[in-house]
Amino acid sequence: MMFILSIIAIIVLTPLAGGLLTGVDRVITARMQGRQGPPIFQPFYDVLKLLQKESIEVNLMHRFFVYIALIFVVFTTVIMLTGGDILLAIFALTLGSIFFVLGGYASNSPYSLIGSERELLQMMAYEPMVLLTGIGLYYIDKSFFIKDMITAPAPAILFLPGIFLGLLFILTFKLRKSPFDFSMGHHGHQEIVQGITTEYSGKDLAVIEVTHWYETIIALTLVFLFFADRNPISYVFAVIACLLAYLLEIIIDNAFARTKWQLALNSSWIVTGVLGSINLIIISFFK
Repeated sequence: MMFILSIIAIIVLTPLAGGLLTGVDRVITARMQGRQGPPIFQPFYDVLKLLQKESIEVNLMHRFFVYIALIFVVFTTVIMLTGGDILLAIFALTLGSIFFVLGGYASNSPYSLIGSERELLQMMAYEPMVLLTGIGLYYIDKSFFIKDMITAPAPAILFLPGIFLGLLFILTFKLRKSPFDFSMGHHGHQEIVQGITTEYSGKDLAVIEVTHWYETIIALTLVFLFFADRNPISYVFAVIACLLAYLLEIIIDNAFARTKWQLALNSSWIVTGVLGSINLIIISFFK
């Protein structure tokens, strides 16, 4: 019974935390740009307003894929926050991203098609590093279960500094921050149309935004795993590390303009190959 209640709590509280972080993001971004900015709860107001609007359905599959993507992202969140298998979580998250791309393709809009192609390129950029993160954490704890990773004798950051830096680099893709947010943008000045989400409206657009809130917490959970160990005090430092990582992403988002997909793809593979692979090779000699 307690396990079921914990799952319900995760499903309910995770988007609340993700929405709150999004509100903080907007406030900090506004201050960096010399604006007053919206209230911190503005993301929730936006979603509630979208839920009250009518969804214009291009076709049945166009909407279906978005809801399936949300289900897989929620499933990923439950796996990670209940201490489950990190590889299963990564594969489920990837499936959610694939269904999101299929939704963009289903609309037959030229803007959505281009956004879907760019989303696939983003996945090609960040997925290898995410997979190496799971493999690296396994090397340290000899287990793919997150509950074992957060009860290890020492934090993983001591053994995987290269993989951690690589993870920070690709988080810019996953959090949809500049300069690597070329499939869709969260800022109005970046484009007239919203890439892969161009044909979505109303409740469907609200679902996409809530899905992004879940993904934000998933991304920060990966950061958490590098700093948590069997010492309960380490959880405090891990949470601080997550907040600092998110603040860094906000600063990068406001400091850099959107880059071309070629540079994004090449740079992510170079980082994955140099930082991730070399770190794994080195750690393999000691573990």
